[in-house]
Amino acid sequence: MIRDPFLSTTGIHNFRDFGGWETGDGGRVKTGLLWRSGQHVGASDADLAAMDALGIRTVVDLRGESERERNPCRRSDAFDADVLAYDGETTSSPPHMDIDENTTTEDFARQRMLAVYTRMPRNPAMIEMFGRYFRALDEREGASLVHCFAGKDRTGVAAMLVLHVLGVDREKQMAEFLRTNDAPTLAVLRDQSVPGIEERLGRKLDEGAVVALLGVREEYLERWWSEIETEYGSLDAFLDGHLGVDEAMRERLIARFVA
Repeated sequence: MIRDPFLSTTGIHNFRDFGGWETGDGGRVKTGLLWRSGQHVGASDADLAAMDALGIRTVVDLRGESERERNPCRRSDAFDADVLAYDGETTSSPPHMDIDENTTTEDFARQRMLAVYTRMPRNPAMIEMFGRYFRALDEREGASLVHCFAGKDRTGVAAMLVLHVLGVDREKQMAEFLRTNDAPTLAVLRDQSVPGIEERLGRKLDEGAVVALLGVREEYLERWWSEIETEYGSLDAFLDGHLGVDEAMRERLIARFVA
């Protein structure tokens, strides 16, 4: 795709439209309806105004209670979207902050991230929230936004699932996942994440460890796909049997989101 999907922000990381991808039957996912981002705790007034202009009616916050309490999202006075969130914890900690004293090295940080993608397919909270996201897309009008802390792991999987249901092939799903690494706002996530990690560790992170924790890699999503196939047989079986995305819902979503 030629267009720039990123919304210009100064305090929100990785805010972008994940529509625009071509589907297997020659259609194209509509733009302006499917948005994804990191959290909004550091959003500027200009960021909030830009977000308000998108017509977002539903926000799906994949963070758990403790993440939301530590990092409450800023909203403008004009914000009137409904926010869907989980009553409890969705993960033991934000994936890029799932650390211990060895996380300072790149290889160990990489292994920690792979462990996140190994656990996620079996996480009941995430299964529930992915299902709620699909129901919102099916039942609610207007544009939507899905986000977590960094907008790359839980959110990246959520966006991939939507593209899969809409008929986008796996190569393009991966391209959308990896587009996170092109986000022009990495400094926002670095400022929100790295100082706290280093304070808890009592030492500096290697730059390679920072990259492994704050970016995404093909092997991360490939691990998620592999675990899904091992646990559920196929991605479609997971979608139908555990997220409630049956053929009728799939057809409705395609009719709404594919041109």
